[in-house]
Amino acid sequence: MTRFFAAFIAAAAFLVQLAAAQLPVTPLTITSGEKTHAFTVEIASTPEEIQQGLMFRESLAPDAGMLFDFGQSRPASMWMKNTLIPLDMLFMDETGRVVAIARNAVPRSTRSLGPGVPVRAVLELPGGRARELGIVPGDIVKHPIFSASGG
Repeated sequence: MTRFFAAFIAAAAFLVQLAAAQLPVTPLTITSGEKTHAFTVEIASTPEEIQQGLMFRESLAPDAGMLFDFGQSRPASMWMKNTLIPLDMLFMDETGRVVAIARNAVPRSTRSLGPGVPVRAVLELPGGRARELGIVPGDIVKHPIFSASGG
């Protein structure tokens, strides 16, 4: 029975990764002071995609991430259940301005992380990447979903 359960979990994780690989991928930049940092991000916009997020991923390239597009500003909280790697979570308003950052979120934690104010989107990056690049609240994320980011 234990071997069957392990095989079932492995198969489910594989299917989750396969489904995640089909998300749209687009470029995104973050302007921090005089520097601009380029990323390639997957877009999670449906409730199912947002719920899945980066769960079960074993790695994330330094210039990769996932952008959670809520469609409009709303209260948001994220957690790390079934997420295997540490992540930085950038919470953005309608214009793409970073309003808060949850740094190095702990893998598998069920602790709710959020800014306490409505946000339009959340960008997940590899844990520690925001600090490494000097990204802070007030910086601007540029992507077509944001009204004043210039696309």
